[in-house]
Amino acid sequence: MRHPWQGLSGLPATVWLVCGTTFINRLGTMALPFLLLYLTEGRRWSAEEAGVAMMVYGAGGLVSAPLSGRLADRLGHARVLKASLLLSGAVLLAIPLAAGRPLLFLLVGVWAALGQAFWPSAMALLVGQAPPEKRKAVWALHRLAVNLGMAVGPALGGLIAHHDFRWVFWVDGFTTVVSGVLLVLFLGRIPNAPAEGGAPGRSPWTDGRLAYLLLGFLPVLAVFFQIEGALPLWVVRDLGLGTRFFGLIFTLNTLLIVVLEIALNLAMARWSHGRQLALGCLCYALGFGLTGLAHDRLPLLGTVVVWTFGEMILLPAMSDAVATLAPADRRGEYMGLYSLSFAAALALGPWLGVLAYARLGPAATWGGCALLGLASAALLGRFRTSPA
Repeated sequence: MRHPWQGLSGLPATVWLVCGTTFINRLGTMALPFLLLYLTEGRRWSAEEAGVAMMVYGAGGLVSAPLSGRLADRLGHARVLKASLLLSGAVLLAIPLAAGRPLLFLLVGVWAALGQAFWPSAMALLVGQAPPEKRKAVWALHRLAVNLGMAVGPALGGLIAHHDFRWVFWVDGFTTVVSGVLLVLFLGRIPNAPAEGGAPGRSPWTDGRLAYLLLGFLPVLAVFFQIEGALPLWVVRDLGLGTRFFGLIFTLNTLLIVVLEIALNLAMARWSHGRQLALGCLCYALGFGLTGLAHDRLPLLGTVVVWTFGEMILLPAMSDAVATLAPADRRGEYMGLYSLSFAAALALGPWLGVLAYARLGPAATWGGCALLGLASAALLGRFRTSPA
């Protein structure tokens, strides 16, 4: 019987090193999932004030993502990757020490800007380390590293938050700095890929197919980021199931990904991007749409299973679609705009979700999530990597 990670052999050492340090970094990832609870439970902010902090985080990433991708294409993907980890880790260590709202908002924005610079640099670096036929294996390994770490990090964060929210940020900051130090020690300078034929590749800002892809992605991505917006309010505050159970939601999500994602994507290897993207969006629409009907642990975990299948199907297909569109010398910029879509959704999604939750109630919030997921499915189902 084939094991679920079949197909990862033969990848370059650089890929394994980047994915290994990503695993360590994600192993300590707990601050963002608990930021809203830290502000509402630990600092006694209102839900709407905490939602503004989430919007500030998203805005920091919104500014950083395209700039860091372009910077990585010019200075080197590896250099920007190392700097992102070291500096964002330092800011995380400082956040619990911020006394007033203005300073905390500033640190949250800087943390987002530095942290989001990691993704376009890492993804562009990984794309350049393997031929196209191995690219899906590279994406699979990278997401495997992310999710193996996330299987532990948020659950551990739930236990830590139960005693002291500040240590959530300190542990996250320490592991982020350790990841950066490991890359400094073991990852040398790697030159970026030159343009094919010596001519500069097309700018992502003028690529209509990329624009259509990312605009169609935004609604469902805003739904996904309710895990940092309306979902903790529903699970912890209104249903009273506690931070430890909320952390275990992430554990179930990531364990399913670790066991099933590679095999699932290998089974859909011949699917068109549009077909795979649409199915992923439909799973998100169903999973989050049913959340409002789930009032106890078992039904909630059932909805997590549904939207986790959406994540396993949608996100690898999106990464591969963007990588396929990107010219060799513009990979950082293309991945930067891809990261920008995450930052935009994170800036607006949790804030709008919390606002809708506070003013319209949970039924309208989760029903709206279902409609947004269906809208993305309709748009992305028409996407083609090559011009028609």
